[in-house]
Amino acid sequence: MKLPVYKIDGTPSGKEAELDEAVFGIEPNDNAIYMDVKQYLANQRQGTSKTKDRSENSHSTRKLIRQKGSGGARHGSLKANIYVGGGRAFGPDPRDYRFKLNKKLKRLARCSALSYKIKENAIVMVEPFAMEAPKTKEFIGILNALNSNKRSTLVVLPEDSQNIYLSSRNLPEVSVITVNEVNTYGLMKARHLIMVDGVQDILAGWNK
Repeated sequence: MKLPVYKIDGTPSGKEAELDEAVFGIEPNDNAIYMDVKQYLANQRQGTSKTKDRSENSHSTRKLIRQKGSGGARHGSLKANIYVGGGRAFGPDPRDYRFKLNKKLKRLARCSALSYKIKENAIVMVEPFAMEAPKTKEFIGILNALNSNKRSTLVVLPEDSQNIYLSSRNLPEVSVITVNEVNTYGLMKARHLIMVDGVQDILAGWNK
């Protein structure tokens, strides 16, 4: 499988990038994608929500009304959840939402997401490039040339480039990551994927 490689001005470079069929050409597994995205979102949760139950509430422990003869319900404490300021019944406690997935399933999910992008013609290969200084306007010009200015875009670099990252930071629809940060959630969320030539060779290492 091959994709044409473009220059940052949007013109063809005359080169073609070879894509590994085992990464970009598999039959997508929707369940693997679902599980990996679910794990990613669960891992983002802080799990710090907490309410006080009646044992943790600070109130007088006196009995409010006598046990019998009032004609009403029996009450023994202002800490009960039916009172304003009382303890919360079955409220949340701090917990860890993270769960584990095996490596093969996560690899299958990422390959499935990339295969979907290929089928949707949503991947553009671009020649390696650098920016001498953080220039958002210059970076927008590159996106416009590659026809990705009006859609959520994920740019995947082979290695970290601070200038490119800073140039994209004020663009809410654009994310710049390195190939080591590729994840299923980011791939599926992006409608347009720009990959620097050479990234595909690193991604091919997933199956080795």
